[in-house]
Amino acid sequence: MATWANLGLQDSASPLMEQLIFFHDHALLILIMITILVGYLMTMLFFNKFTNRFLLHGQTIEIIWTVLPAVILLFIALPSLRLLYLLDEINEPMITLKSIGHQWYWSYEYSDFLNAEFDSYMIPTNEMSTDGFRLLDVDNRIVLPMNSQIRILVTAADVIHSWAIPALGVKIDGTPGRLNQTNFLMNRPGLYFGQCSEICGANHSFMPIVIESVPVNHFIKWISSISNS
Repeated sequence: MATWANLGLQDSASPLMEQLIFFHDHALLILIMITILVGYLMTMLFFNKFTNRFLLHGQTIEIIWTVLPAVILLFIALPSLRLLYLLDEINEPMITLKSIGHQWYWSYEYSDFLNAEFDSYMIPTNEMSTDGFRLLDVDNRIVLPMNSQIRILVTAADVIHSWAIPALGVKIDGTPGRLNQTNFLMNRPGLYFGQCSEICGANHSFMPIVIESVPVNHFIKWISSISNS
């Protein structure tokens, strides 16, 4: 069961990821129906001994197998376009976080607060505590409030990186000289792990991302402590 669980999507922690999972299931159901229909027809053709030597063309069936796939594609394309626009929409963010990719660590800046910036490195295995997450935990986690609209600006200082958190449905490239933005909202507290999803060099697999989703009052205490330090 553990192997099958690893092949699936992570549990969603944001409304956008919920919509992505719904669309995945919707498209998968259509693909299963098509596969069953085509498999059934192929099986019937293999074992059917009847022939019609006077059959030269069949305009009706040709119209059906041209129109039907077009209708099926509409059922896939329309929800897909709706979701693409939802993912790209920025809805009056409460907090802006800037993420800068380096070889091979991340830097973060809370643009709405003074002196709120830090670097985030992966904790080496030999320095990790017994309750840590190997190759995933970092020395400085991103702390953000739950149920708040977050805007993230992503760029890079050297080569192309990619900031990705699967549980939030977020994946955005960090390109040198360019500022990309996206948004997300976390609807429950917890720790959410991600990694750089662009092959950026020798230590590409050692620059993880950790977001700690907390209630708003805990976030205010945390941001006050690092702004004053």
